[in-house]
Amino acid sequence: MRDLRTPLTILIADEDADGRLMIRQVFEEARLINSLRFVEGGEDLLDYLYCRGAYAAAGSAPRPGLILVDLNIPDTKVREALQAIKGHTHLKEIPVVVATNSRAEEDLLRTCDLGVHCFIAKPISFSALVDTVKSLHNYWFEIVAAPGVECGGIDD
Repeated sequence: MRDLRTPLTILIADEDADGRLMIRQVFEEARLINSLRFVEGGEDLLDYLYCRGAYAAAGSAPRPGLILVDLNIPDTKVREALQAIKGHTHLKEIPVVVATNSRAEEDLLRTCDLGVHCFIAKPISFSALVDTVKSLHNYWFEIVAAPGVECGGIDD
């Protein structure tokens, strides 16, 4: 069992450099000390989780306590990555949250089939985004308990 005082890594899939910068600023504003790691698409997400390619070096891909995915990434491999996560013995334990602007029930249902734990609506204002991130953090890191497995035990 993990030490609950140790901040967990949050892995964020977002291809937009400005979006990544804003997420960093939101976490700073919210005074959250989690380590943020970013990937740009589905293939990069799987490389990180399987500790391969650019993430093959020991310690370069700490196991995330939460995966946050922007559903608007134009990378078709994101859905394939979500499916791979759901089908993997150790990866399926990691909570996956999708941030989306879509309210289409079809999008939500199709993505739920891929193993997503929940959806959050992307707020428009910076302060609303800070509040959303604080709530997300509180729920996934302080209320819910999830098992942890270090990277070395994950195989394709």
